[in-house]
Amino acid sequence: MSGSTVDRAALWIDSLRRRYPLLLEELAPGTGRTFREVRGGGPPASTTAPVRLYVSDALRDIGDGVVELEEAVRDRLGLRRISAAPVPVRLRRLAELLDVLRERDLPDLAIHVEEETRRMANRCARALGDPEQLVRLPGRCPACDSVSLRAFPERGVAMCVNPPCRHVLDDGVLDEETGATA
Repeated sequence: MSGSTVDRAALWIDSLRRRYPLLLEELAPGTGRTFREVRGGGPPASTTAPVRLYVSDALRDIGDGVVELEEAVRDRLGLRRISAAPVPVRLRRLAELLDVLRERDLPDLAIHVEEETRRMANRCARALGDPEQLVRLPGRCPACDSVSLRAFPERGVAMCVNPPCRHVLDDGVLDEETGATA
């Protein structure tokens, strides 16, 4: 049980690692977007778009969540505390701890890591305005042999996104074909 849970946690951590920088870009001032232009068709006024608080809140929530999760995992595994680091570094370190988690077979901790990383990845996606995340899976589709396998983690579905195929993988086929779970 813990193995597939750890694999799903790894997918969520990878999703967060890729998308978290996009949240920072969304928050960055001076993106060139302005509220108004000067009358008469002149150059835009220097007023830039305001900070979107829902993005700021998502950044804070995810940042706090990653710090707390890393500390909780290290504490439960009996590892010493390590220095503070930016969220992407902490996510990398958390991903590295998944192997230790798998070796020690701690299903309750694996479930906690999966649930928390899924929650944070979904919060990130909502703040970015994405309807659902899509995760590329290794391997080939057993039906059409294309490299178009994707997981839709929020739906718990893995399928081939090749338009003529659209083969849906069940958990057993997914484990055998790709070595991962959705």
